[in-house]
Amino acid sequence: MKASALAALCCTVVGTGIAAAQPASAADWDPFASSNASKWDPFASATRHAPAHPIFGTKKIKVAGRSVNVSCSGRPAKGRPVVILLHGGGDSLEKTAALQKTLSRKNRVCSYDRLGSGASDKPDGPQSFSSTGKILSGVLDRVAGDGPVVLAGHSLGGLIAARYAPDHRDRVKGLVLMDATPPTMSGDISKTIPESAKGPAADVRAQNLAIFQGQNPEQLVIDDGKVRSAGDIPVEVIRHGQPYLAAIPTYGPELEKAWAAGQRKWLALSSRSRLTTAAKSGHYIYVDQPEIAVQAIERVTSQAARHAHGA
Repeated sequence: MKASALAALCCTVVGTGIAAAQPASAADWDPFASSNASKWDPFASATRHAPAHPIFGTKKIKVAGRSVNVSCSGRPAKGRPVVILLHGGGDSLEKTAALQKTLSRKNRVCSYDRLGSGASDKPDGPQSFSSTGKILSGVLDRVAGDGPVVLAGHSLGGLIAARYAPDHRDRVKGLVLMDATPPTMSGDISKTIPESAKGPAADVRAQNLAIFQGQNPEQLVIDDGKVRSAGDIPVEVIRHGQPYLAAIPTYGPELEKAWAAGQRKWLALSSRSRLTTAAKSGHYIYVDQPEIAVQAIERVTSQAARHAHGA
């Protein structure tokens, strides 16, 4: 196995998916060309909680003294949550641009580059779920005010969303996890690929554990932890159907089982959780089967809006 393939497998296990299929380049189209913000009052029908100066297109904002790259599109709608897209590790908001464009036809949608990703500042040092959560809170303050949001995260972005939601029930009213990194993935890798492993499998183990210990662009220490409840918010968990982890020598099938078990663990987030499988997708569900991701996000957003109105 060549070193480049090995690195790709490493990041695929973690969920960064560097070797996954790429969507259409953001340079090929302008996802915000139709916003025409100057021709209408974007908050004529918005909730009273909406921010005073909405963002359209891509803009850098200050959060806790750091520059964070944010992108927003779509019209706000009264009582309907703002959808926040969280990209996977090793990616940026450009990766989810096509998904954002589709969703913004019916929803207000924003995405952002976490510190160490895309066009945002690099972190000052090691990050934790708490510190990356503070940046997320600052972004939400700017793009959604104190209004409701639905978090839709892929891979590491899904893990961050799932860790964030239980402590922020006042604003997170729905979750969509797209092949989210499992809550105990570090331990799963350690158990599945023994320390005595040799060759490529040993390298996969070492590289993944290093990434979980903070050797990644975000310098995020990805600790294992129990799944805590976020109440009764609608949650959709979507897992891949194409067993890409099976390509890892010797231990691939067991890693696939661990990943599948990790997706089931996320169901404990809510009493209204649902698990589906994107049968034709690898890790990048919103690229391989975008309609599944779009339908899940729109479903959760509509359910969250109805629930807010007591329906």
